[in-house]
Amino acid sequence: MQKLTLKKIARELDVSISTVSKSLKDSPEISEDTKQKIKAFADLYNYRPNTIALSLKNRKTKTLGVIIPEIVHHFFTTVVSGIEKVANEKGYTVIIGLSNESFEKEVTNMEKLANGSIDGFILSVSRETQLKKDYHHLLETIDHGMPVVLFDRTIPEIECDKVVVDDTEGARNAVKKLLDAGCKNIALITTEAHVNVGELRTAGYKDALIESGKGFSEDLILKLKDEFNEEGMEDNLNTIIELFLRNNPQVDGIFAVNEKYALTAMKASRSLGKDIPRDIKVIGFTDGVLSKYATPSLTTVSQHGVQLGEKAAELLIRRLEEDDYEPPYQTVVVETRLIERESTSIT
Repeated sequence: MQKLTLKKIARELDVSISTVSKSLKDSPEISEDTKQKIKAFADLYNYRPNTIALSLKNRKTKTLGVIIPEIVHHFFTTVVSGIEKVANEKGYTVIIGLSNESFEKEVTNMEKLANGSIDGFILSVSRETQLKKDYHHLLETIDHGMPVVLFDRTIPEIECDKVVVDDTEGARNAVKKLLDAGCKNIALITTEAHVNVGELRTAGYKDALIESGKGFSEDLILKLKDEFNEEGMEDNLNTIIELFLRNNPQVDGIFAVNEKYALTAMKASRSLGKDIPRDIKVIGFTDGVLSKYATPSLTTVSQHGVQLGEKAAELLIRRLEEDDYEPPYQTVVVETRLIERESTSIT
């Protein structure tokens, strides 16, 4: 048998996690027969409690741990502000950790906070975690009864509460806007497939074109490697996008899955002598500050980060204030909104 946890014992014996936990602590709330059965099973399979997880479970700190991939991204800062708003209203404080898109840093952050510092986690997984598909740190935390809420970049295999943006529908609406504005050849600038939000937005792009009867061409989809998201790679990113547009002169509309790609596409287009929005119309995802003040201003899909953060905090605090952390789990979907600006205006 794999490493035994409270959750696995509960599943094997068809009882609740709370019943297992109370039985192992010899609680008078549980019948002697049930306690003996659970203790015998635990002894048979050499169950050993996770002392760190137990200390967290038994010691309430009124503090939430939040781990995000990056702090400079406008979306994540708005999510944190939403989390802090609800946390403060409910009497909780927030500790923020950064993974910097690193699997190792994500795991280290969770380990450091799992020393009695916090009561539960709100987390958006790093790109590297998605690439590795190694979720042991999340599974172990949840299996030992500590609440985790995943947001934005979520993992289907992880059973927990989640708050997500309707990425596919947001992308579909963006591409429909470009079609309505008269665009005939719409390009997509996206991430590699292992980043799930990029994959969902790619699906929305394809859906809109198929629904319109135009269909899509893989030649007009530019998938950028993770390295282009790193600091100091701006010139390389511009070069790659400019080359893509040079090789596809028919492109008259661009949908980019994030703000950086959209703004870089606008810069690359101007380098090729294209006017925005007359020659090429552009839409990005995530309504950051730069989108509003770009020249021309960028039409974007707003993810409502504050609302998403509020929902995530509400879900976590509800779990913390309930007696049992057990299914059913919730997945809250936050709708997007298209904010129209100059980059898609009809000339």
